[in-house]
Amino acid sequence: MNQKIIELFENWAKESIISVEKLPPSGSYREYFRLKSENKTAIATQNFDKKENIAFIELTKHFFAKGFSVPELYATDIDNNIYLQQDLENLSLFDFLTFSRKNSDDFPAEVLEMYQKTIQKLILIQLFGGENLDFSLCYPREAFDKQSIMWDLNYFKYYFLKFSKIPFDEQLLENDFHTFCDFLLKTGQNYFLYRDFQSRNILIFQNEPYFIDYQGGRKGSLFYDLASLLYDSIADIPQKVRNELTEFYIQELQKFISVNKQDFYLYFDGYILIRLLQAMGAFGFRGMYEKKEIFLQSIPFALQTLDNWLKNNQLAIEIPELKRTLWLLVENENLRISKNVLVVSIQSFSYRKGIPEIENEDKGGFVFDCRCLPNPGRDPELSVFTGKHPKIQEFFEKQIEIQEFLNSVYSLVNQAITNYQKRNKLRLSISFGCTGGKHRSVFCAEKTFSYIKKYFSVSANLKHCEIE
Repeated sequence: MNQKIIELFENWAKESIISVEKLPPSGSYREYFRLKSENKTAIATQNFDKKENIAFIELTKHFFAKGFSVPELYATDIDNNIYLQQDLENLSLFDFLTFSRKNSDDFPAEVLEMYQKTIQKLILIQLFGGENLDFSLCYPREAFDKQSIMWDLNYFKYYFLKFSKIPFDEQLLENDFHTFCDFLLKTGQNYFLYRDFQSRNILIFQNEPYFIDYQGGRKGSLFYDLASLLYDSIADIPQKVRNELTEFYIQELQKFISVNKQDFYLYFDGYILIRLLQAMGAFGFRGMYEKKEIFLQSIPFALQTLDNWLKNNQLAIEIPELKRTLWLLVENENLRISKNVLVVSIQSFSYRKGIPEIENEDKGGFVFDCRCLPNPGRDPELSVFTGKHPKIQEFFEKQIEIQEFLNSVYSLVNQAITNYQKRNKLRLSISFGCTGGKHRSVFCAEKTFSYIKKYFSVSANLKHCEIE
């Protein structure tokens, strides 16, 4: 980790760092760290795109001053491409949805209520977030204008359509792109457009939704962000619930401005489509081009949503080549089949009894020696507990050596899982050993299991050889 991040945190906190946790990468090239001292915690971001940093910092200051639900900005170092913000913890709206749902057709009342809260707060940012805002600071453009829309459409064309090997007439498709752009830009464009308003960019903190990752925000239409939220492929919201939440959005919006419902739905259909195409471009770029499996797994959901859109929506414009091409996509069975799921087996063991036999056919994986770590087993008051006990967990979380060790483990695990999924391998073994197999190895196995379950689409299982 960059030493400048440590200096920035300690200058702000007036305390020494006691733990550092590197957070997993997402769809961007930014790096995130959770830093803790005795009494304070913060999320540090390192991003070498200076203009994007400035956009996020200035938007955060602007929104926080208006009382919007965004993280507080603690400290910045623009020259070194780093900044600190409030730690809103780890529970995203997507996690909340996933944990609360019992099956694909169920949408619990508490989740619906959280989406309604999110919509109410979104409307405030859309209507009032642009007041006195210097849009020239927005990144990469001041407005979601024709050039921005064409960028999204070409992103879809070059990183999804061409990778999918779907035949199309490029000139006719280009003509349809321009017709589609002109249609979208007939709506009001003087609102704040968040740009990436999806369930992973909304954190649930103290039972309230908070917004992050709005550095791509700019001036634009009301419809785009609502489409991003409700037609988020990974959330897979039932259409009935989407319709209900759309009606809720209109009711809430009418508290501030007049709404013609017929025009609203006419243009909303178009913004659903542009958001779907932008997302599919991202899935193609991150999944097909960069070979990140988690993005490939979103493609079947996106195609199902697109299929429903094609069957149930009618735009007031003629875009025949684009529609013909989209029908070919949703009818392509190869794109709609998810790949085999990687099984990751995690275990703790005692070196006194030897390294357990790896049970997968390749005999491959990792064995991590935890005997180099601080040992609570030497404390008579702690030795009676296992690594699953809160007292042992509290002991380890105060040890910076543990976080450094786990960060190294996470880095190797990231690389292995990504590579194994790319190669369609089905098994990966991860073992942690310590002297007795009850404290250090158990704690590290538990933390790694939680990390993998949270950030990867795999089947993970956990076994403690000495305490089970």
